[in-house]
Amino acid sequence: MFLTFLFISLTVISIHSQTGSKLEVGMKAPEWVFTDADKKDFSMNSWPGKVLQINYVDPDESDLNDQFNDAIDKATDIDKRINKDYFKGFGIVDCKSTWKPNGLIRIIAGNKAKKYETTILFDYNAKLQNSWGLPKDSYSVVILDKNRICRAVYKGKIPETENEKIIQLIIELTKE
Repeated sequence: MFLTFLFISLTVISIHSQTGSKLEVGMKAPEWVFTDADKKDFSMNSWPGKVLQINYVDPDESDLNDQFNDAIDKATDIDKRINKDYFKGFGIVDCKSTWKPNGLIRIIAGNKAKKYETTILFDYNAKLQNSWGLPKDSYSVVILDKNRICRAVYKGKIPETENEKIIQLIIELTKE
């Protein structure tokens, strides 16, 4: 009986360590390294001192939050409400959540990178999905402060009514 209990306990611990834990507001985000289309490595430390808006995207859902990203773009580039010196928004493509081949994914990502003048990285093995507990086949937005503490996690479509709230959060975080 004791051996059975020990075996089950070790199995549960092993499964938990393999799947990672869910990133929640107030937690420090676990580090990662991903490459862009040119095979250049990036990590959260690639943008020191900046608030990060990380869009973790299944390519099949790539247009889901365009209205939100357009609002962020407007607040940054047109209205100048978000200071680019202290903010970086970018995308990480969840390549494992799609049937699309990696070549097609790079084309789609390249178009998004041009539209939003940003960086697009590639997660070929769902590393971030597992490490941060993000949903598969979805579109997640994570806001991290300058110290890489998670300040917000949005999963799925962000309602238009939330745009200004998120913009205000980003503005406040850039002033800290």
